[in-house]
Amino acid sequence: MSKLPVVSGKEEFRRVVKMRQTLRIALAQINPTVGDLDGNQKRIAEYIDRARYLEADIVVFPELAICGYPPEDLLYKEHFVKENVRILKELTVMTRGRLRRLQTKSPGASSARALTAIIGFVNIDKKKNLYNAAAIIHDGQLKGIIRKQDLPNYGVFDEKRYFTPGQKNGLFSWGEISFGVNICEDIWKNDGLSVQQAKAGARLLINISSSPYHDGKIKIREKMLRSRARQTGAFVCYTNLVGGQDELVFDGASMILNPEGKILACARQFEEDLLVADLNLRWSKQKRNSSEKIIALAVSSAKFFLEKKTIEQRIHPLLEPLAEVYQALVLGTRDYVRKNDFNKVVVGLSGGIDSALVAVIARDALGKENVVGVSMPSRFSSQETKSDAQILANNLGIQFMQVSIEEIFNSYLSVLHREFSDRPLDVTEENLQARIRGNILMAFSNKFGWLVLTTGNKSEIAVGFCTLYGDMSGGFAVIKDVPKTKVYELTRFRNSREKTPLIPASILDRAPTAELRENQKDQDSLPPYEVLDPLLKSYVEEHHSFAQVWKETARKKDLADRDIPRMIKEVIRMVDKSEYKRRQAPPGIKISPRAFGKDWRLPITNRYKEF
Repeated sequence: MSKLPVVSGKEEFRRVVKMRQTLRIALAQINPTVGDLDGNQKRIAEYIDRARYLEADIVVFPELAICGYPPEDLLYKEHFVKENVRILKELTVMTRGRLRRLQTKSPGASSARALTAIIGFVNIDKKKNLYNAAAIIHDGQLKGIIRKQDLPNYGVFDEKRYFTPGQKNGLFSWGEISFGVNICEDIWKNDGLSVQQAKAGARLLINISSSPYHDGKIKIREKMLRSRARQTGAFVCYTNLVGGQDELVFDGASMILNPEGKILACARQFEEDLLVADLNLRWSKQKRNSSEKIIALAVSSAKFFLEKKTIEQRIHPLLEPLAEVYQALVLGTRDYVRKNDFNKVVVGLSGGIDSALVAVIARDALGKENVVGVSMPSRFSSQETKSDAQILANNLGIQFMQVSIEEIFNSYLSVLHREFSDRPLDVTEENLQARIRGNILMAFSNKFGWLVLTTGNKSEIAVGFCTLYGDMSGGFAVIKDVPKTKVYELTRFRNSREKTPLIPASILDRAPTAELRENQKDQDSLPPYEVLDPLLKSYVEEHHSFAQVWKETARKKDLADRDIPRMIKEVIRMVDKSEYKRRQAPPGIKISPRAFGKDWRLPITNRYKEF
């Protein structure tokens, strides 16, 4: 970037800057929708207005805020990229220092103050290379563009598929305060762009991110940001996206840290927020490397520097681990349903714990008026599970229907009697029941436009304890990444928030069963879930070998009487042979470090066996 002339301003302003060097920054933690360029523009414009009303000097938006994250193969559409650039130009006008009526609680409010905005967008060069970029705009002018240098290509990320890495450091100045702008991964590396910017004299590091959530991610992220602030001796402002996008959930929790790594302000988790803070940058004393070019941003007038409304700098407390996971599931469900233009959802209520948890999450996400529960009993359904389904629906206040599958099941058995007459009942008849139920739910979906929420958990999906075109039928799998043991934890957590538990105690106390044959229990076919789930975590999430899983499992004294090697081999065999099922499953919310989705890309046709 070429060096722009420094705007001198008034002598009074220079004196005030040297004396106080205080900057008011606003982090706009917004929930954009991928591809909704006009809607995202309106949301960004709204937050620019709010930041101006609060007399912020700089307002910062998340990574790829204009197009939403991740845009994936939309980036191959040249017209999509051009539209995103057009919208950036329109937003640039909003930063001009001119009188402009604001939609606030004070109808007469107006402002002549220029504003600096940092907005994530897709940048394209003359050779049609694409860049994950941040635009730095001030007073109606595009002052500079920063291009992301470290492109992640692991887990759910595949940015090297689309983007070219940037190269220049890009420093800016606000008065005599220099700052660097970087994008998501650029701040994670010990020797990355943020460190280079600090060495070049940046006293403030502004990072725009779209960092997906998983259980425990906030602690990892916070530890990294504290370390980077102490390492660089600079203030760190981290702005994160919030919202659900297909299987991903972005948790927000944008934060501002001082050079000692102390958190000065922290935004809410899983909600849109505007986090505003005053930074006294005298504290951060960086020596400028004179070889680095600095792009100067003008400031309208010294009086705005001195005469600002008092603001409250807040540190919103982080949620407890179970509350965090639960809110991720609620937000992911709400945004998937609403952003895909559904009004209502339907859930098959079996009287079991999985469907109960899904129904509660749906009610919390969408409101009781937008959730329908359907009980579909068979000859194998106990009176207890049938009544528990009704009680749960009543507790939630949702619409409830009961449709028996017995007549349809009998029809299937009759039609297939001749062909099956010399064979005993087996999983075939069990799966027929699951597929009948799936068809009934899909019929409601087609007739009324409801989205079917499936109820399978991660433990079942991992080992193939699910039926293709049966209980896997639906549009969205809410607890697809939630192990069975955590299903119980989340259910108890949610019940603890009510004076009267929403989910009946009998559901929690009953041994897990699919009720597809007489006296059936999950443990007839699987190890107990408290044994199975740690095995799956080791093999699926931690990539451990059979030997490693065996070593971890053998330490547990309560398993001393079991044939551990055989059990582990059988679990691994079930996981490996069920890939074809998982590939056909609906998307579900990622809450673990490795979910069955973007994180998990094994070939279906695969003859590799470890033993």
